[in-house]
Amino acid sequence: MNIDISTTYMGLELRNPLIAASSGLTDSVDKIIKLAEQGVGAIVLKSIFEEQILREIDAQGVNNMYGTYQDAENYVSFYTREHNLNNYIQLIQDAKKAVNIPIIASINCISNSEWIDYAKRIAEAGADGIELNLFIMPANAEKTSAEYEQVYFDIANSIKQHIKIPIALKLSSYFSGMANSMVKLSQTGIASMVLFNRFYSPDIDLNTEKVVSGNIYSSASDNGNTLRWMSLLHGKVSCSLAASTGIHSWESVIKNILAGANAVQIASVLYEKDITYISTMLKEMENWMVSKNYNSLKEITGKLSSAKINNPMMYERAQFMKYFSNHY
Repeated sequence: MNIDISTTYMGLELRNPLIAASSGLTDSVDKIIKLAEQGVGAIVLKSIFEEQILREIDAQGVNNMYGTYQDAENYVSFYTREHNLNNYIQLIQDAKKAVNIPIIASINCISNSEWIDYAKRIAEAGADGIELNLFIMPANAEKTSAEYEQVYFDIANSIKQHIKIPIALKLSSYFSGMANSMVKLSQTGIASMVLFNRFYSPDIDLNTEKVVSGNIYSSASDNGNTLRWMSLLHGKVSCSLAASTGIHSWESVIKNILAGANAVQIASVLYEKDITYISTMLKEMENWMVSKNYNSLKEITGKLSSAKINNPMMYERAQFMKYFSNHY
């Protein structure tokens, strides 16, 4: 039985829905070649940070930006030394020559600023798309949710005016009106949204009484929030959707596609099980589809989204109530 697991994401044709997410696994041509050999459908390069780009533009400006945050400034300085913009552009060019799958650049950005000029250079280098990893921590009590959310729209609208290649927004769930914001963001002309980005998690070391980094890897349980919102947004947004965070098995890949994802991004599972697990995931996905008599991925994409099941409340409050009713 010939199974078609190809998909369309960001307007790009992918041989399958597995995308190697932005991480240390995608920061060199050698690693990219190995990922492609294992079968991934596309690769998102390790992010270049807006702060890094701004430092290239105006070093003094970044020093002022982090006037009271010496640790952050030191990190930006280190990152710039190790992986500056010219190296990033070279990575794009070399990766495009080395593999025949889409190469998506990644910018971790926090503002609508001069870095857009550098995004043009990234596009000119041959990237098939750009993923903007966006998150503005709503920590300032003097700012309203509308003010925070407007930044996302400013960035999306601004970059669409300057960049012609497909743009994806990798977003968090920190929105006061999640569904409304996502639908409106999808109408800015972006090609895709990625649900959701994974944050640096602080922890506290009780022995040293210092703030330290928490677990950097996701767990399978982290996927629940993504699965919920994927199902709720499928069919309502004007762009494609990718699932991210907590995808640790082929089963999870299938579940997110059934909920409405056009593609899925994986990283933590590849650190834990090695990149050879990619081929296993692809094989098991095909086996499942054969067992269910599906011929293509398009047949199952969004099949169990909120809009297509008899009881959509299963993705909302009813699921919560059902869970606790079984425990009390």
